[in-house]
Amino acid sequence: MTRLLVGPFNRVEGDLEVQLDIEDGQVRSAQVNATMYRGFEQILRDHPPLDALVYAPRVCGICSVSQSVAAARALAGLAGVRPPANGLIATNLMAATENLADHLSHFYLFFMPDFVRPLYAGRPWYADAVARFTPHSGSQQRLALAARKRWLDLIGTLGGKWPHTGSVHPGGSTRAIDPAERLRLLTRVREFRQFLERELFAAPLERINQLNSEAQLWDWYAEAPEQGDLRQFLRIVLDSDLEHLGQGPGLYLSYGAYPQDDGSLTFARGLWDARLGQVQALDLDGIREDASHAWLDDRDGPLHPAQGVTEPTLDKPAAYTWNKAPRLDGAVLETGALARQLVSAQPLLRDAAARCGGSVYTRLLARLVELATVVPQMEHWLLALRPGEPYYSACDLPDSGSAVGLTEAARGALGHWLQVEKGRIASYQIIAPTTWNFSPRDAQGRPGALERALVGAPVRPGEQTPVAVQHIVRSFDPCMVCTVH
Repeated sequence: MTRLLVGPFNRVEGDLEVQLDIEDGQVRSAQVNATMYRGFEQILRDHPPLDALVYAPRVCGICSVSQSVAAARALAGLAGVRPPANGLIATNLMAATENLADHLSHFYLFFMPDFVRPLYAGRPWYADAVARFTPHSGSQQRLALAARKRWLDLIGTLGGKWPHTGSVHPGGSTRAIDPAERLRLLTRVREFRQFLERELFAAPLERINQLNSEAQLWDWYAEAPEQGDLRQFLRIVLDSDLEHLGQGPGLYLSYGAYPQDDGSLTFARGLWDARLGQVQALDLDGIREDASHAWLDDRDGPLHPAQGVTEPTLDKPAAYTWNKAPRLDGAVLETGALARQLVSAQPLLRDAAARCGGSVYTRLLARLVELATVVPQMEHWLLALRPGEPYYSACDLPDSGSAVGLTEAARGALGHWLQVEKGRIASYQIIAPTTWNFSPRDAQGRPGALERALVGAPVRPGEQTPVAVQHIVRSFDPCMVCTVH
C-alpha cells in the first residue's frame, strides 16, 4: 500500500488536502483535511446580536448572501418576527441569484476544465471539450463568465452590492424595489434564461423541466448530441464511469429553500433515505458535532450546535483537520443540490439516483436541473412583488434567548445556531454544507461523505493528482473557508 498526499486543490474556495492510501490501483481509504483555522464563531462572541449581519457574510465571499440569510433567520427567530411577502420574495431572489451563479461557475469554471487534460486526448469528445472548456480561452468559459457577471448585477439592484450584501435583515429586506427596477430585473432574468437556453441546454427551460426519467433524458440527448453544453457533459458521461464514480452515503439532507408567504417551501425540508426510498422528517435535535479528529477541544464529546464549543487544541494525536464531523442521529449525511432534488421528489433525479446513487454524474446533473427549475420561479417571484407594500418589518431583539437560522446554500444545508445572554452573543455555531460533506472520521471511525466517496477511485500508474479523485472532490464543490469559518 502506498500513501499519496493530494493538495492544495486548484479551483477550490480555500485550502484542501486529501491523504490517500492506495492499493492495487484504487483508493482504499482517505482522510480529508481542511488546513486552516479562521475563528468566526469566537469572533462573534460578546458582540451585539445584530453584528452577526455584518460578520457572518464575511465567512465566505462566494456564498455571502446564504450566510446573511441564515444569520437573519436566526435573529428573526430570536425576535419572533416574520418578513412581509415582498421581503420574502426579495430575499429569495438574492439567495437564488447567488446559488445559480455558483452552479454556473461550478460547471463551466471548476468541473468541466478537468476534461481538457492531455490524458483524455484520445477520447472522441476531447477536441470539443478543449474548444469549449479550456480555462481562459474556451468559448463557453468566456460566455459563461460574461453571463455570470451580468447575472450578479441582480443582487446589486436588490441588495445594494455583492458580496456581503447588507439589505438582508430579520424583518425582510431593507431595500424596496420600484416598478422600473422590477422591469429591469425581469429583463436581466430573461437575458440569463436566453443564455441557458442557447448555450447550456440548447432547449427551452420548460423542456428540461419536463424530463421525468433517465429514459427521457437520454432520448432528448439523442435528438441532437452535439448541441448544448449539457449534452457535451452527457456525452462524456457515456464514455466514462462518472455514472457510478464517487458513491456517497445514501442519506441526503435538505433544510428546504425559498420560503413562500403561505409558509410553503419551493424545495422541501427533510431527509431522503435511499435504502428506504422515502423522505423522513428532519429532527434538528439529533445533530451532534464530533471533534475527535479535529484540532478542536472535544473533552465533552459530540455536542449539539446549540451547546457547541470551538476551541483550538493543537496537540491531539488523532486529529488531522480543522473540520468537525457533524452527524444526525449518528449517521453520515450528504447535502447539496442532489439532496434538495431528492427530498423534493424531482422525478428525473430520483430515477437517476435509483440507478447510479449519489455519484459525480447525479451531483452535476442535479445542479444543472436546478438552474432550469429556479429561473422560471424567479420570473414568477418578480411578477408577484406588490408595489407600494412593505419589504421590511421592524423588530426588537430580546436580551436573552436562542434560535436557529436554516437555509440552503448552493452546496447544501447551512445552519446558524445563536444564543444571546444579557444583550450579547453568548454562543454562535455554524454548520456549513462542506462541514457535512467534507467531515473527518467521527469517534466511531466512520468516514465523512467525501472520505467514503473516494474509496474505490481508480489511480493510474504515476498519477500524483489522480484525475478520478479530482472529479469526485469537485462533484461536491468544496468551499473550505465556509467549513473552517
